[in-house]
Amino acid sequence: MEQKLEQLKELDRQARLGGGEARIRDQHERGKLTARERIDFFLDPGSFQETGRLVVHDCHDFGMEEKRFPSDGVVTGHGTVDGRQVFVFAQDFTVFGGSLSGANAQKICRLMDMALKVGAPLVGINDSGGARIQEGVVSLGGYADIFLRNTLASGVVPQISAVLGPCAGGAVYSPAITDFILMVEKTSHMFVTGPEVIKTVTHEEVSFEDLGGAAAHNQKSGVAHFLCSDEKQCLTRIRQLLSYMPQNNMEDPAEHDTGDPADRTDAELRRIVPENPNKPYDIKEVVERVVDGNSFLEVQPLYAANIVVGFARLAGRSIGVVANQPAVLAGTLDIAASIKAARFIRFCDCFNIPLVTFEDVPGFLPGTQQEWGGIIKHGAKLLYAYCEATVPKVTVITRKAYGGAYDVMSSKHIRGDVNFAYPTAEIAVMGPEGAVNILYKKELAAATDPVALRQQKVAEFREKFANPYVAASKGYIDEVIDPAETRPKLAAALRMLETKRDTNPPKKHGNIPL
Repeated sequence: MEQKLEQLKELDRQARLGGGEARIRDQHERGKLTARERIDFFLDPGSFQETGRLVVHDCHDFGMEEKRFPSDGVVTGHGTVDGRQVFVFAQDFTVFGGSLSGANAQKICRLMDMALKVGAPLVGINDSGGARIQEGVVSLGGYADIFLRNTLASGVVPQISAVLGPCAGGAVYSPAITDFILMVEKTSHMFVTGPEVIKTVTHEEVSFEDLGGAAAHNQKSGVAHFLCSDEKQCLTRIRQLLSYMPQNNMEDPAEHDTGDPADRTDAELRRIVPENPNKPYDIKEVVERVVDGNSFLEVQPLYAANIVVGFARLAGRSIGVVANQPAVLAGTLDIAASIKAARFIRFCDCFNIPLVTFEDVPGFLPGTQQEWGGIIKHGAKLLYAYCEATVPKVTVITRKAYGGAYDVMSSKHIRGDVNFAYPTAEIAVMGPEGAVNILYKKELAAATDPVALRQQKVAEFREKFANPYVAASKGYIDEVIDPAETRPKLAAALRMLETKRDTNPPKKHGNIPL
């Protein structure tokens, strides 16, 4: 028995060494942690239970039978984050560059199957050179096996991807199917084809960082959701992100005692929204004053900044926040903003997270690039997401709610449960100036003093339509509220909606305008 235990200890030691001390040093010199160091930092201390530690590849070509490492380039297992179970895999770049083999893929697939069976989140830490070339189609098949499981788990358990090194070719599609992607400045890269291939095919010259770095995917493509300064910040952010989520789609998010009274009012909210409808302001200041103190976690802050999305707590309960941002593009909805918000709304609906919408939207962004880029179908994604969502939906119109954008932003007509408006709200087909130009075109053309007539008609239109009271009189707005009372009003509405039950018609799935 002693001899067998010694053999086991030696295999464990080899597995923990990964590709060896020299390669571990190389990893550290690049400013990167090893796979096991990442897992140890991410999970609660002492909670990690590894699976598949002694797995090795089964390739006999290209001299690979002489190169076998226990764990075979990926560390898999489960542990806890704040006491709640989480499944995690971390690709080990010190072993064959973290490349995916058939055996390696099987480990990940078994882990994913178990996460789905027990109903717990799955976190993937990606740091890989891609498919293991020596294994050919076996490694490619391994990727497809993983993609299938990502898809089956979507909407059942939360899936989060940290890209902490290279992630190229087919490998990018597993993170792309997951719910959130986090990247680290300077060390994370994602792309389907690398700079050399692009140069050969299109003659474009581009660096790894400009093509697929963390900044590019957080600011330009919208592929990533969080930009982190280092790996520890990234792993800490995943822990924070998980705290807003339930374990699976059959549970509600855990409540937290934040110590912030639900009935707290804030007179500053009366000041933030300007009386001048053309003056910008920062909607995040409204959000942060309404939700529990320091609880707002913005998602994709660097992409499509004309709409703000993120998680927060209100009276200790997780909520998803969607808010037009008047400080950027006047808060108009464009292609990028529509996609960003629609994706976030659908995640919240999957996992029973109530939606709170702060609306100040003058409409959809006009222009040929928007029309030719498909603003119709992309804007319809946002409309579809709100219509489809059955979680509690509460809306606050702070100022403008014009045209089709009024309908889209969780209006009463698309199953908004409770809809509030500030006295500054303007609910109309369009703004007073545009409306007057259309309604009084002939009169203005014939007037001896068109400027005075225009001012008069604009004032009349604003008095009659650019306020919340017509909508309130028709029941489209439940209550016009004092901005100072936004928090207690929202808290009371969400309490009332805690037992809400709503369903969609039986179907295989809808056909969202992709």
